[in-house]
Amino acid sequence: MTTPTALPAPPSDRTRWLALAIVMTAAFMDLVDVTIVNIAIPSIQRNEHASVGQIQWITAGYALAFAAGLITGGRLGDIHGRKRLFLVGIGGFTLASALCGFAVNPEMLVASRFLQGGMAALMVPQVLSIVHATFPAHERGKVFGLFGAIVGLGAVSGPLLGALLTEWNLFGLEWRPIFLINLPVGVLAWLLGRRFITESRAPKALKLDLVGVALVTLGLLMLLYPLIRGRELGWPLWGYVSMAGALVVFAGLVAYERRKAARDGSPLVELSLFRVKSFAAGIAVQTVFGVALGIFFLVWTLYMQVGLGWSPLRAGLTGVPFSLAVSTAAGLSVQQLVPRFGRKVLQAGALVMGAGVLLYLWEAGHYGLAIASWQMALPLVVMGLGMGLIVAPLTDAVLSEVPREHAGSASGLINTVQQMGNALGLGLVAVVFYGQIGDRLAPDRVGPAFVHAFQHALWYVAGIMGVIFLLMSALPKRPAQHVEGAGEETPVQAVEATPAVEREPEPQPAG
Repeated sequence: MTTPTALPAPPSDRTRWLALAIVMTAAFMDLVDVTIVNIAIPSIQRNEHASVGQIQWITAGYALAFAAGLITGGRLGDIHGRKRLFLVGIGGFTLASALCGFAVNPEMLVASRFLQGGMAALMVPQVLSIVHATFPAHERGKVFGLFGAIVGLGAVSGPLLGALLTEWNLFGLEWRPIFLINLPVGVLAWLLGRRFITESRAPKALKLDLVGVALVTLGLLMLLYPLIRGRELGWPLWGYVSMAGALVVFAGLVAYERRKAARDGSPLVELSLFRVKSFAAGIAVQTVFGVALGIFFLVWTLYMQVGLGWSPLRAGLTGVPFSLAVSTAAGLSVQQLVPRFGRKVLQAGALVMGAGVLLYLWEAGHYGLAIASWQMALPLVVMGLGMGLIVAPLTDAVLSEVPREHAGSASGLINTVQQMGNALGLGLVAVVFYGQIGDRLAPDRVGPAFVHAFQHALWYVAGIMGVIFLLMSALPKRPAQHVEGAGEETPVQAVEATPAVEREPEPQPAG
């Protein structure tokens, strides 16, 4: 794949800024949807009598479907048109949000979340592709700066919005407005997108690899399902067989991708990339980092709302210092620190975040059920600063030594493995958190049990940050920003870059 290029948009074409607002709204919807659900999980569990496994699937199902379809979604846009796939994606995302909001039982909610993640996989890859097709190169720096601001806004507003919508209990709908709020936004974005986004597609798009997608999905399901259901079912033998079988499926995936690459040059995973030491290490960092985040955020929410008995609003407000610290450190790392200190910034981020986790672990044990929100602020700020030092420059560091012709498939794979890691982390919550909690607790034992389980899970997160620190030693000392827009795209979910863009006349809407 070649580096992304686009024909310059005519100076008089003011509709491109409307198109930018539309695709940025879609990106914001996806970012907020992840954080907004976490804060409402205890309310869903309480009001719908959802099991532990169902709660995990509500979050992991979205991540799994999103990860499995991400690269294919980008290629479908290249083949059939980015505008067309964006409209299909945002329309399907809106419909899935309605199904989530009107779910009559936990099973329907889980299925709708899988659908929502699949539609996000069609929608999100088109966002940066449309930007490349719509804006000339000299304007993209400003555009990607706006994307960074949107990411920061989403990080802060997601938990707060989820907390407020859950706390207000609008029209007696309890947790449902966290999904239903997507309906007016999605419908408006679809209507405006149909009118103002310019169609584009790649002249030489890669072919689809549906067999590769099926193998990835099957392998992850065989791994995740026993992890999520194992504790409830008493860890049956078939669960261990399934997890071992997942390794066989992944081995089959590698063999198939090699044949696919030799046959038509369009595998789902470009295996030759893993010969680049820094890329292989970076993919490992992204995967393991996703596991840590998947474990922490779900466990953290359950600890505050179920263990400590806090309201969703209090839990949401408690997380604000963390979100602000992430946004602040992310901006500093890309603009000032990484250009001067290189890889050391990312390694410092892993150590700082690990230190914040250990500090949080100590405070949870020291203060117990009497811990206050302000006492959590210090460890959360330390964790947020560490995370910000990692997330913003990591993609560019991973891509730094990747050959330019493979930049597109490499960036798509980076985001895919992070989502897979996130799904795996959510699956592991049953082991590292719920495994420490008894099945039938007396009311006076719920709080202490959740505090203990939270501390147990934090040990795992701290250990993962140590592993990440070691893996980062294989990253380039001085990441080179040779991929167009790499530095600016990093704050947004890195999606598959697009080949040369071929503009098509904009069809006029009927009427």
